[in-house]
Amino acid sequence: MNGRSLCAAFALLLAAGTPAGAAAGDEDAAERAAANTRPRARQIGIAPGILEPGPLNAITDVEGVRVGHVTIVRGDDVRTGVTAILPHGGNLYLERVPAALHVGNGFGKLIGSTQLDELGELETPILLTCTLCVWKAADALADWMLRQPGMGSVGSLNPLVGETNDGWLNAIRARPIEPSHVLEALAKAAGGPVEEGSVGAGTGTIAFDWKGGIGTASRRTPGGWWTVGVLVQSNFGGDLQIMGVPVGRELGRTGLGDERRGTGPDGSIMIVVATNAPLSSRNLRRLAARAMLGLGRTGAAGSNGSGDYVIAFSTSSAVRRKADDRAIAGGALLNEATSDLFQAAIEATEEAIYNSLLRATTVTGNGRTVEALPIDEVRSIMRRHSAGVK
Repeated sequence: MNGRSLCAAFALLLAAGTPAGAAAGDEDAAERAAANTRPRARQIGIAPGILEPGPLNAITDVEGVRVGHVTIVRGDDVRTGVTAILPHGGNLYLERVPAALHVGNGFGKLIGSTQLDELGELETPILLTCTLCVWKAADALADWMLRQPGMGSVGSLNPLVGETNDGWLNAIRARPIEPSHVLEALAKAAGGPVEEGSVGAGTGTIAFDWKGGIGTASRRTPGGWWTVGVLVQSNFGGDLQIMGVPVGRELGRTGLGDERRGTGPDGSIMIVVATNAPLSSRNLRRLAARAMLGLGRTGAAGSNGSGDYVIAFSTSSAVRRKADDRAIAGGALLNEATSDLFQAAIEATEEAIYNSLLRATTVTGNGRTVEALPIDEVRSIMRRHSAGVK
């Protein structure tokens, strides 16, 4: 069975529905089977940029970073999930990492953003989910953190939860995220390969009029000194370009979208950038801003209705912050050492978005179907433009 047939089979399974309350049943198994037939960008010769990726070409190439997904598929109308990103395996409140935020366009709900921007540090994992579920996810994350060892006297906490709106495919007003889903995503968080496509917080998302989702990629700076890893939740509009090739137009789908498919230039993207380079929160903000250049390379519209957020953090022990410290040890890179990291963030963001599209499968939910990007057609278009695709 080819990839398109598997995607069609999955769509039929979804249309049939599952018992109420099922979080991951036969549909989830079919989803994984279909996703496994779909390539990542580099497997078909789409390799943007000049820097080399890490071994996994994923955010988990940054040592210590862990990712966990929970995919929620229930009945014929719930298509959503939770994705958790943990910068290290310890208690983030007691051992904080420097972090920063860049807002490309602020039409979104990013809980915890003002304190992150003010203090320049993360004190909880990062959660991604659907728009109307952010408050429920934040409450569950706060509860989980307060139950950790050493937290008995904590009276203030800043959970960080971002979102994109998956309401076209998902019964978003049902607010289907429960505390158990958050706890499961946190418990599943691990290093190694990262699931991509229609999983976790990307289960019901749409990008460029095609099925979007979770994507990841990484880059090493020259000499292998530092690694930058990126994870995206793609759910935005625009004129799809792959390495400069107008793929969207050649497939007959422009940046204006089609309201029959619930698409258009509006939409959002969450971008998480991790690095092991010892950067201050100020230079992490500069690093986060470069991810928008990678987003732009894909043809994103950055419209009025788009929530485009980049969260960047450093895992380096040289700049990590103990909760009771009154001073931060030196060791942060100087401004002059950041350019290669900026390039890495641009390239990894671009490729992560391509991976989110290429790995996503056709999904039916809420009485609607959003198709996966057609791999064979993309290959043909790229070859016609001499883009080096296999």
